Amino acid sequence: VQLQASGGGLVQAGGSLRLSCAASGRSFSIYTMGWFRQAPGKEREFVAAIRQSGGSTYYTDSVKGRFTISRDNAKNTVYLQMNSLKPEDTANYYCAAGSSLILSTLRYRDAYDYWGQGTQVTVSS
Repeated sequence: VQLQASGGGLVQAGGSLRLSCAASGRSFSIYTMGWFRQAPGKEREFVAAIRQSGGSTYYTDSVKGRFTISRDNAKNTVYLQMNSLKPEDTANYYCAAGSSLILSTLRYRDAYDYWGQGTQVTVSS
């Protein structure tokens, strides 16, 4: 599976962005999809995940109520709608695909087998 993330940019605090991650290769619908982010000098951290059917989603606490992950299996694409952005959301955002079916594992990088190249999100104060 090849993943291509897009949609990053520069936005003021309080603004919104929608990230997209297009997948090619093997059947997209069999994969759990996740978003991670990495700020300079920090570890890559989990942001959100969505199960194969899209019926279950999972968020890190700091983005709950502000970010929404969704997927369109017909378009082989996963989205991350980011609202009420804060300067601390500034990071390079990565999408990932994995086969895990256990929701509690989805916050860990080891649960994912394929990674996109990242898209930069910068939130100014």
